[in-house]
Amino acid sequence: MAEKHKSYSVEFREYVTKMVVLDGHKITEMSKKLAIPYGTLKRWVQEYRKKQKETEKESQNQLLTATEYKELYEKERQAKLEMEEENEILKKAMHIFTQEKE
Repeated sequence: MAEKHKSYSVEFREYVTKMVVLDGHKITEMSKKLAIPYGTLKRWVQEYRKKQKETEKESQNQLLTATEYKELYEKERQAKLEMEEENEILKKAMHIFTQEKE
């Protein structure tokens, strides 16, 4: 006799997995409460943790080198200086236009 496999939506899987991983619920507790086979829930949790590690690894690989950081810093510094210069010009113009004409 063939067993009927129940399928769960991706959103449901994610929700239950986050309850275990992030909220600290036990797999056995959630398995009983939601009538999900223990092995299935355990596999979901393992897959989620594996994805988290891969994501963390990728973000570490995207760290900037010293020269890249310096270039980024210089670009931001230059943009800030240009913006300050523009603000000074606008302040002077505003001062000129708001003075009373004598």
